[in-house]
Amino acid sequence: MNRTILALLTETVALPAAASAQETIQYWMWDGQQAPVYQQCAAAFEAANPEIKIEITQNGWDQYWTALTTAMISGDAPDVFVNHVTRLPEMSANEVIVDLAPLIEEAGYDTSGYMPGLLDNWSRDGATYGLPKDWATVALGVDTEKLEAAGLSLADLADLNWNPEDGGTYQQTIAKLTLDGSGKRGDEAGFDGGSVETFGLVLNPLSLGGETEWSYLAASTGWQFIAEPWATAYNFDDPRVAAALGWLRDLGRVHHFTPTVEQTGKLGAETLMFSDKGAMTIVGSWLIGLYSQSKPTVAYVPVPAGPEGRKSMFNGLADSIWSGSDAPEAAWKWVQFLGSDDCQSIVAEAGVVFPAQADQVERTVAAYQARGIDVSAFTAVATPETTFPFPVTDYGNEIDAIISAALDRVMLGAGEPAEVLTEANEQVNSLF
Repeated sequence: MNRTILALLTETVALPAAASAQETIQYWMWDGQQAPVYQQCAAAFEAANPEIKIEITQNGWDQYWTALTTAMISGDAPDVFVNHVTRLPEMSANEVIVDLAPLIEEAGYDTSGYMPGLLDNWSRDGATYGLPKDWATVALGVDTEKLEAAGLSLADLADLNWNPEDGGTYQQTIAKLTLDGSGKRGDEAGFDGGSVETFGLVLNPLSLGGETEWSYLAASTGWQFIAEPWATAYNFDDPRVAAALGWLRDLGRVHHFTPTVEQTGKLGAETLMFSDKGAMTIVGSWLIGLYSQSKPTVAYVPVPAGPEGRKSMFNGLADSIWSGSDAPEAAWKWVQFLGSDDCQSIVAEAGVVFPAQADQVERTVAAYQARGIDVSAFTAVATPETTFPFPVTDYGNEIDAIISAALDRVMLGAGEPAEVLTEANEQVNSLF
């Protein structure tokens, strides 16, 4: 009897010891729509790796970066976190993220399956600071109810063209979709730009990368931010980008087809579309799910083709490992799983974003189609010929501040675009 009791006590004591041997990996992300999907990936990973537990924390974009910075300073950051390429220069310079290149080589990890260019965005001088998790392009999101009310169809918008002189058929369409308080459209006599009820095009506040605002236009003229990744000179003094931004400024300040900075402040395009203030906007593919829930009347057509063809920024998130992680081996194991088909196929079938692995694109398209969403406008431009990367260089924060201020001046009409941007470009290039 005593031996039986002793045995039971021994077993009871042994259980917590076994549990404590399990390593916990903290994984942070900001996208609320993706968090439940990655919880499925975590469950699959834990089933195959019972010695590792994944704890996922999701915070909104602004809170996410504030919390992450604070956690890194205090030494309590997550082992693995979703990273954005805009944060790469500072994080790599401060050595708060792990160089994965030696780990990739040691593990023989196959990176050839990623969409072209994705891994390059996270590499510098032989170092790799994240494994790609998804990719994104942009398309023109159109409220089909407003489109029909204007006597147009999606077919009419399937092959729009644009130029910085008169805006091409893109501007004509924007004008037709703009409606004033008396029911006059932007292309009709008597249109009152002072009483617009629905703007033909609404945009997010302009940013350095201009992903969903302006860079698709500037790039369609042949303009480039920089000559190559990690370059030491920007090209904001190029007259082509000035012309593109001048056209965008005049679309609001002269023609009243898009709201001015004074009218919208910091309101985003989604807020304006969801409140029926806009007929069209530029949508990043990561927002397809949000639009399907909040504004299901929105459908997608390709962005307009400019003088040098149709262009979209090609961006993608990555999973990075904090250099202060207490469980680097388990963290690397989790990062490898996140980038593998085992997890990426789960993401594809959920239809929330396009996974980084090229062989998952068709599965993702099918998932969207099953929900009645045509995403061909996004996939059609996901080629090396029709895309351009986000400009990644040193001094990212300083450059962001300089260019953002210049873009504000342009959109406020406080100076000619060419002069404002040339001055800003000189400030930027003097940093190197």
